[in-house]
Amino acid sequence: MRQAPSFAAILGGTPDDVDAAFYEALQSGDIARLMACWADEDEIACIHPGGSRSLGSADIRASFETLFAEGAAIDARPHCLSRWVSNHTAVHHLVESVNVMTSTGPGTALVTTTHVFHRSAQGWRLVVHHASPGTPQDARVPTPAPQVLH
Repeated sequence: MRQAPSFAAILGGTPDDVDAAFYEALQSGDIARLMACWADEDEIACIHPGGSRSLGSADIRASFETLFAEGAAIDARPHCLSRWVSNHTAVHHLVESVNVMTSTGPGTALVTTTHVFHRSAQGWRLVVHHASPGTPQDARVPTPAPQVLH
């Protein structure tokens, strides 16, 4: 059986690896692993759906600790991922399906999310997590535009 790579190795990998580690930490409610995905910079930012902006590691950590305290973990599953990558910056725009408990029972909320990554001496790290309430229209798989040559 193939053994999973160490967490440190994942964070030394690609933006996709850091994104995967971020969602694994969310799903397990592991604040230490979640915060290891973030850059060690004062200017990092996090905006939760309908929430205010958190700046810096301490603010971001506190915002996720509050979320974890309410439900112990966040069952968010990313899909509809679009990527843009350059030498030192990467942007992932995606839709999260988040399992939630509603007044009528279990349900799924859609969240439109943007992650911005920066490559530093420590490897790729998250510098922005911006999430907004999504709609079913956001979850559509985009159809590629036809390639037209002139």
